[in-house]
Amino acid sequence: MKTLTIGVAGYDRMKTRTMEIARGERKPTEGEPSVWFTSVESFAKVLSRRNRELLGLIAREKPASLTELAALAGRNKSNLSRTLKTMSRYGLVELREGRRGALIPRVPYDRVRLDLPLTSTPRRAA
Repeated sequence: MKTLTIGVAGYDRMKTRTMEIARGERKPTEGEPSVWFTSVESFAKVLSRRNRELLGLIAREKPASLTELAALAGRNKSNLSRTLKTMSRYGLVELREGRRGALIPRVPYDRVRLDLPLTSTPRRAA
């Protein structure tokens, strides 16, 4: 089972963490989130019920193109393309180039783990 760990942190915390890593002051540890959202709401929007169903459809049917996926999902190809590009920025979908430039969607993970702080106590970005 392949799991993507996602964290939620404000922009300033994410920037601080990224700069610490870039300067060599911090090394990400195993199990730390590798993908970050700035809010729970943005996480929920990207992984809405409809989008989770889309990920399941891609994993199950393995469509050979966005055109095929649009037909399977009953969704407009241009809207579907925008959704998949957003999800690919977060690592939830991989878009590979196939024959004649067709984009082939794949789901590289079968689970998502959310690392969410429940207290407002300031801490270093994880």
